[in-house]
Amino acid sequence: MAPTPVTSPVPIQWYPMLSALFLLIGLLVTASFFIYEATSSTRSRSLLKEAVSAAMASTFLGFGSLFLLLATGVYV
Repeated sequence: MAPTPVTSPVPIQWYPMLSALFLLIGLLVTASFFIYEATSSTRSRSLLKEAVSAAMASTFLGFGSLFLLLATGVYV
């Protein structure tokens, strides 16, 4: 029984575009998080909105970093 090679579900040509897209979205969500924190008073802030915004930014920046590493040839 011969082993089958592991292949990526995403074509390699898409790595740079996905990296730029995810990093851009992550930076925009991060910017909106900081603007929300700077412009809202402490009494009107919502913990749920802060947590969701931070989780989204973290996810997009994480996947953007992953695809940036893959696009440059660092296979993790």
